[in-house]
Amino acid sequence: MTEEQRMLIRDVDPKAYEPMYAMEKYIHASDLGEPLLALVKMRASQLNGCAYCLDMHGREARKAGVDDRRIDVIAGWREAKSIYSEREVAAIALTEEVTLIGQAGVSEETWSAVRKAFTEKEIVALLFAICAINVWNRLAVTTHQALPELSD
Repeated sequence: MTEEQRMLIRDVDPKAYEPMYAMEKYIHASDLGEPLLALVKMRASQLNGCAYCLDMHGREARKAGVDDRRIDVIAGWREAKSIYSEREVAAIALTEEVTLIGQAGVSEETWSAVRKAFTEKEIVALLFAICAINVWNRLAVTTHQALPELSD
């Protein structure tokens, strides 16, 4: 643990993460696919200011085959919709609105786009994915989760 890190949750209670790991298992067993999940995780982590998660999910996105350009411009996705699929645009919009739920809820426009692009079962998995990354972000930001050391 670094000086800046407030707490290592796994050291305090290793079982605390078990429900989250079960949720992640459910999410990753869905038909959403790793590239889409990586974009969802990146956008929520940007909105939540979670450096630890941005670092981790940026690497995961690249490993899942997401092009650097699509990762680099995701914060401005509304101006770059042409490089994202209809499903990705709908998922990113939903991610933003769920992450910022207290501002205006989820709009009918976004919900319609999601219903058009995903099956109901996929929507459930997508909602759980968005909720999960928001929990991870809140845990990491609150405890000042340290970035891993850079490797050469």
